[in-house]
Amino acid sequence: MAAAAVALGPLGWSVKASLIAGTALSTTSLAVVYAVLVETGLNTVRVGKLIMSACFVTDMCTVIALSAIFIKPTVWFPVFLVVSVAAVVLLPELAPCFFGRDGNRVIEPEIKLVFVVLFALMVLGEQAHSQAVLPAFVLGLVMSRHYQQHKEEQRRLRVVAFAFLTPFFFLRGGLNVSLASVFANLGVLGILIAAKMLPKLTLIFPLARRHARPHATFTTLLMSTGLTFGTISALYGLTAHIIDRTQFSLLVTVVVLSAIVPTAIAQRWFSPPVHPSYPHHILPPDSSEILIHGSN
Repeated sequence: MAAAAVALGPLGWSVKASLIAGTALSTTSLAVVYAVLVETGLNTVRVGKLIMSACFVTDMCTVIALSAIFIKPTVWFPVFLVVSVAAVVLLPELAPCFFGRDGNRVIEPEIKLVFVVLFALMVLGEQAHSQAVLPAFVLGLVMSRHYQQHKEEQRRLRVVAFAFLTPFFFLRGGLNVSLASVFANLGVLGILIAAKMLPKLTLIFPLARRHARPHATFTTLLMSTGLTFGTISALYGLTAHIIDRTQFSLLVTVVVLSAIVPTAIAQRWFSPPVHPSYPHHILPPDSSEILIHGSN
C-alpha cells in the first residue's frame, strides 16, 4: 500500500491509478524466483521452498486484489465462474487418466489439454470483464502435485511457457513502453522505485532473519523482485484506460528493474552454495574447502 499512497499523494495520481500502482508494485516475481532457484538447485532445500511459498502467497493476494478492486462483471460472469471452478476441480482428477492414456505422443496432447483450458478461461474472462489470471493461478496450484510426479510433462510445459509464450507477453508490454516518457520523468521513477523497494526490504528482512537465517539477505532480495504479475497489473490498467502510457511506462520500468537488480545482487554475493554431493543440503557459510574438494 506504500506505493499506492505515494502515487495518490506526492505524485497526484487518481485513486484508481494509484491502486493500479500499488497492485503492480506489490508483487513478487514468481517466474524470476522459480528460475533462479531451479538453476541453482535451491528449489530442493528448505530456504528455496520457503521463498517459493512466500512468493506464491504474495502473488495470489495480488491477483485477488486486482480482481476484487477492478472487476466489472457482465452477464458472462456466472459462466466464467462456473467454468473456472469446474476446471480447478475436474482437471486434477482427469489429468492422470488422460495423460496416462494419451500422453507421451509426438503431438503432445497433454500440453494441448492444458492450453485449451487456459484459452477457454481467457476468452470467458474477457467476455465477463474479469481476470482469468486468478483461476489460472489456482489451477497451477492444484496441478502441482501431478506435475511433481511427472517430471517430463513438467519440463515440456515449462519449455513451452518460458521459450514461447512468455516472450510474446513481454513483447506486448514492451511495445507500450515510452522510453522518452521514462527519461522525462526520472524523478518520478526514483520515487516509485523507492516506494516499491524500501517497504519490502525493511519489512521482509526482519522476518527473513528470524525464519531463514543465515540466508536472510538472499531471501529478502528475491522477495523484493517483481516482473510478471506487476506487468499484468500495469497492462490491465493501460487497456482499461485507468492509467496513461507514461504511468504505464514508469510502472513497467520499475518492475523490470526490480527483477534485474535484486536478483543480480542476490546471485552474485548472497546465493547459498548447495552441497556438491548432497543437493538437498546447503553448505555452511565457511565451506570453500568443501566446494574445492567437491569440484575435483
